[in-house]
Amino acid sequence: MSTRLQQLHDEQGQSPWLDNLKRGWITSGELERWVERGVRGITSNPSIFQKAIESSDAYDVQYRELIESGASVESSYWDLVTDDIRRALAILRPVYDASDGVDGFVSVEVDPGLARDTAATIEAARHLHTTIAQPNLYVKIPGTAEGLPAIRQMIAEGRNINVTLLFSVDRYAEVIEAYLSGLEACDGDLSRVSSVASFFVSRVDTETDRRLEAIGSPEALALRGKVAVANAKLAYERFVAAFSGPRWEALAARGARPQRPLWASTSTKNPAYSDVLYVDELIGPGTVNTMPDQTLEAFLDHGTVRRTIDEDLAGAHATMATLAEVGVDLADVARTLEDEGVAAFSKSFEELIATLEGKARTFTR
Repeated sequence: MSTRLQQLHDEQGQSPWLDNLKRGWITSGELERWVERGVRGITSNPSIFQKAIESSDAYDVQYRELIESGASVESSYWDLVTDDIRRALAILRPVYDASDGVDGFVSVEVDPGLARDTAATIEAARHLHTTIAQPNLYVKIPGTAEGLPAIRQMIAEGRNINVTLLFSVDRYAEVIEAYLSGLEACDGDLSRVSSVASFFVSRVDTETDRRLEAIGSPEALALRGKVAVANAKLAYERFVAAFSGPRWEALAARGARPQRPLWASTSTKNPAYSDVLYVDELIGPGTVNTMPDQTLEAFLDHGTVRRTIDEDLAGAHATMATLAEVGVDLADVARTLEDEGVAAFSKSFEELIATLEGKARTFTR
């Protein structure tokens, strides 16, 4: 009997991915078991690696060897990370091959401190692609204004990119344009170029709920827990429109693949809401949902496999109209969340480097 994760893909055309990675899962076979249950890709970020490395001694032997060989702390960090990514890529490679390159990807993010630096992001993304050199690698680039030219350049060079930290439909439209124009500038085999656009979901509710509660009117309070799903539904509507028509058909004739929307930040932050809210309500073809392991477990246990992503689009538009009427500026919400996301990932990276520096000092005593 198939699992709910397998049904998501086989019946609804959505790919469930795992939003976590740690060495213990690779060495114990846990990651392979997730793939057997229906996981079709992996995403990681600096916060995930911070937790993985700080909460485990699984990295200590390799890290000691790196430091004692004269490697710097930061270069050692990247060696630890790329080693995990390479092993995960090997585990997911059969999914990549069986799906003809649609799934089976593992994502690694450039240094989050580069999110506002276009040239440095391009250099870092190239370096990761060249160093790891596997066809099922996604390099994550934040979808900041400064990230957009880097995304276009990487796609033009035929490199696979996961665009991360998206919160607004307007910025998502700019990301789609970067992808399409990058494909148009690419003179390679477009059928081998892949990208996803990671639209963060639950954080939108966290921030809008806070603002709605501050307003406190019945109309405002009635919108709590509804904005994030509505926002994602409108993003999907934009996806469907963008990947149709003459411009897209010309690229598709050259073998191009759509840049799939990926629902990220799909664990429920508010315990008053269903723990599978951001999975159940966003199911549809041509999409990815990357979930932390707790959310995957919850969906395996009691999720509902049913197409919902384009249900009641009129209601989603109405939710957004009412949000503006009660006084919440969604563009400002998106700017706030983008700034917070960049800062949080940068902080995780800096804290991990500080922890590794402390550990390195114990090696040299």
